[in-house]
Amino acid sequence: MKKTLLATAIVGALGASAAAQAATVYDQDGTKLDVYGRIAMGIAGGGSEFNSAGQEVDDGAEFVDVYSRLGLRMSQEITSDLTAFGRVEWRFDGDERTGPSGNGNTGFKEVRQSYIGLQSDQFGTFQAGNFDAFYNQFVSLPFDVYIDRGFEFAGHPTQSRGDSIGYYTPDLSGFTVFLQGKHYSSRGDLEPSDGSEVAAQGGVRYAQGPVTLGLGFVDDIVEGGGNDEVRYGLIGSYDFTDQFSARLGYETRDENNDYTPSATGENGFDTVGLGGTFTTGPWAFALDYYNIDRDNRDDSNAWAAGSYYKVSSNFDVFLELADGDAPTVNRDTTLGDLTDDVYWLTGARYHF
Repeated sequence: MKKTLLATAIVGALGASAAAQAATVYDQDGTKLDVYGRIAMGIAGGGSEFNSAGQEVDDGAEFVDVYSRLGLRMSQEITSDLTAFGRVEWRFDGDERTGPSGNGNTGFKEVRQSYIGLQSDQFGTFQAGNFDAFYNQFVSLPFDVYIDRGFEFAGHPTQSRGDSIGYYTPDLSGFTVFLQGKHYSSRGDLEPSDGSEVAAQGGVRYAQGPVTLGLGFVDDIVEGGGNDEVRYGLIGSYDFTDQFSARLGYETRDENNDYTPSATGENGFDTVGLGGTFTTGPWAFALDYYNIDRDNRDDSNAWAAGSYYKVSSNFDVFLELADGDAPTVNRDTTLGDLTDDVYWLTGARYHF
């Protein structure tokens, strides 16, 4: 009950609000179809903004879409223990007019998720297609509470999102074991080529009572935005009360001397995160701090804060602040140093 309260209050887990607000349009003889989504928009500004070449660009305020989406969730009971399921979800711009054009734009800008699978209470769940990284779902999720920026551990696209297969066990006295692989194909490339490659990730989560603890790894290959080293994470949370949950995490990836980071990329790192969420009535507040030790670069501090208010069960408003490279506070630090690169986002969302 406590985890459900916290998750729905700040809608940190991307699928949590969809599950809560989904409308069942068909449910007969074991076959079910749900429709869900949200229209979200806001105003964003600030932050240290760079283009792909590492050049600083304008960071003025802008009216923005805040990850509006539309999705379908399907399932059919095959036996009393086996269910087939599918899901497809699209993203669209909620803040401006889009439509058919010569470039093929029909209003939807991304197929965010699309996968099918089989679920058994006895044997576990197998799925294939385009879905969120299992590492994010079972390990780093306690920190994934912000609508936009402020999450410094591996997120849902990490070595996932397309051409993926995965399996996780049923709940085994609080333990869930998971394994996933994403295939990168060289089919169609000019020979000679490096051949196809599979990026694996796996681990175990323990969730019992107020404790949630995840331990996992990701083979962070270059094709998926990594540096060909393995990322490891140990991340957990503890619900002290129905209203307050604290979280602590550690993530690391070795440096690769043969890897050259892009202008905005990074090589090896050690990241420690500490944060918490407090809810009271329709309000929820989140605060997180990270210390990031990057190889061959200065250490950095990062922080994020958010406040969220549920106007109704379907409508909420929010304000988020984040600084991914905050200065160290000492006697020489000025107020301008602390606020120069702070990113802010405020807006509203309607869930359906």
